[in-house]
Amino acid sequence: MSKEVRQLEPTNVWNKFADLNAVPRPSKKEERVIQFMLDFGKSLGLETFKDEVGNVIIRKPATSGMEHKKMVTLQSHLDMVHQKNADTIFDFDAQGIEMKVEGDWVKAKGTTLGADNGMGVAAIMALLESDSVEHPALEALFTIDEETGMTGAMGLKAGVLKGEILLNLDTEEDDEIDIGCAGGIDVTARRRYMELDVPNNQIAYAITVKGLQGGHSGMDIHRGFGNANKIMNRLLFSAGERFEIGVSEINGGSLRNAIPRESFAVIVVHEKFMDNFEKTILELAGTIKDELKYMEPNLYVGIEQVAVPASMMEPDAQQKLIRAIYAAKNGVYAMSAAMDDLVETSNNIARVVAKDGHCEVMCLTRSSVNSAKLDLANSLRCAFELAGCEVTLSGDYPGWNPNPDSAILKVLENKYKTVFGEGAHVVACHAGLECGILGKNYPDMDMISFGPTIKGAHSPDERVSISSVQKFWKFLLEILKDVPNK
Repeated sequence: MSKEVRQLEPTNVWNKFADLNAVPRPSKKEERVIQFMLDFGKSLGLETFKDEVGNVIIRKPATSGMEHKKMVTLQSHLDMVHQKNADTIFDFDAQGIEMKVEGDWVKAKGTTLGADNGMGVAAIMALLESDSVEHPALEALFTIDEETGMTGAMGLKAGVLKGEILLNLDTEEDDEIDIGCAGGIDVTARRRYMELDVPNNQIAYAITVKGLQGGHSGMDIHRGFGNANKIMNRLLFSAGERFEIGVSEINGGSLRNAIPRESFAVIVVHEKFMDNFEKTILELAGTIKDELKYMEPNLYVGIEQVAVPASMMEPDAQQKLIRAIYAAKNGVYAMSAAMDDLVETSNNIARVVAKDGHCEVMCLTRSSVNSAKLDLANSLRCAFELAGCEVTLSGDYPGWNPNPDSAILKVLENKYKTVFGEGAHVVACHAGLECGILGKNYPDMDMISFGPTIKGAHSPDERVSISSVQKFWKFLLEILKDVPNK
């Protein structure tokens, strides 16, 4: 299906996107895409190098008559979130993304698409390759590991970049110009527990929660999407209140920055409760479905009898874990007082695993206010420590403070109105952009972020608008014509 994608306009951008999507590029495993990008820059005869953490930098001189303009650093990240539907057979480490066109959208077949941030990467590649686009001196910065730690941006040292203006191409609404973002911190709770032999006269059930929309744990956190881990935990809590259940296994969610779409558990209960147990689970499932019927119409909760496992979690640890997850905040915690309709602080309970005597809960806490981020993280820490967990806070990265007086912002606002006949929305987002991190070592660099319309990022429903890519490309080319002078 990449042939169909390659025929879309602008063909230079879509062809680069198809080339990129043929290269496996999971976070933390970017060796192949790093080499791909190094080979690309060198094939063009451009200054191309890799820094000590793996970021790739490519520089291209200004076109004739544009030498007096400030150098522009174009920045996007090389890695992508790897998510797939449970029934999709796909090896992210070995296969390229399989794409398809549906109306105005490019999608993937049962997996994430990689438009986040592959469309930004593709646009930069098209600019570097072009011999017809007018532009000032360009510096392409392709960072690594944005999705699972932003270690590329964090590891970029001062003095490597030469640009005075940074255009980050990693936002997802084509009528928005982003001037700020949230920071984040990983909260991880772990504990060992004793496993007990399953008593006689027990029956076992597999409980399944799936069919949720999922999505980006920053950009979509305010939408009220269901969280599979919280739904599963609610089922287990309610069942435990009425029956003596034993949890053998829980496996829910995947990545910290993806709202969990699926969760699976295996539990045991005395055979005398069989009829009442199934009825209780299905009745509560009906209640939850009714609560989420408008937001999650495809929510599925299933229960089926399975073979009795050999072991289960000891009751005290089980009760404490379930109660801690129930108490832990998930979703929007506070809205911003500084900007209308902006989420200030949130948490995503992204991953819950309990098996073989070990349990782990992974969260991503975000906020545009650093003190509020740490306050919520400590609240989560306390809840899980009371459950006997060892809690670590890691991967702390700063937000990006808005600068409404930015010179490049004025260029983008004026250009958007001139080209499209209406004003753009100047916003800050609740996602984590690399601008805040890059700004620590490059405090004088004027930064802005924009991009094409992408929906469902970090989920197999990810899709990018074809017409929006055309709009984004046109906007980018017009911006480069009006970059301020040195």
